Amino acid sequence: MKEDLKYREGLERIIDSYGCQQSNLIAIMQAIQEEYKYLSEETLTLVAEKLGISTAKVYGVATFYENFSLEPKGKHIIKVCAGTACHVRKSGPIYDAIYEYLQLSGKKKTSADGLFTLETVACLGACGLAPVMTIDGEVHAKMTPDAALALLEDIRKKEAAE
Repeated sequence: MKEDLKYREGLERIIDSYGCQQSNLIAIMQAIQEEYKYLSEETLTLVAEKLGISTAKVYGVATFYENFSLEPKGKHIIKVCAGTACHVRKSGPIYDAIYEYLQLSGKKKTSADGLFTLETVACLGACGLAPVMTIDGEVHAKMTPDAALALLEDIRKKEAAE
């Protein structure tokens, strides 16, 4: 219960810092997601209550913008480029290999251990280095499925050592 109270107080602090203004809905949601890595159902409900708007409206904004996540993200965020240059240079098999390695299924994007979240992006802006992926914002160029999995293995080993 202490954690729930601390979580709620943290959410209220963020919302209050924006003056509980409906016009700040997106900024509030961005700040909450930055702090807690995703927007839970409880979060959306509290935001709606504090701003005096419907939960449906808050949920609508959360689902309209692709950058909002309604599920917890992993400690490490992997983004595989699906832009034209990367697609042509076989980014699909890289994504598929990582998806299988993380034992994901359906629309699930985060590994069971909470270590990795796998996403695709329309373009990472590094077309000359295709196929490209990022891990926690660090660009990895001219990737192959094997090279991508080796990077993830290295991260797993470092995490286990900590």
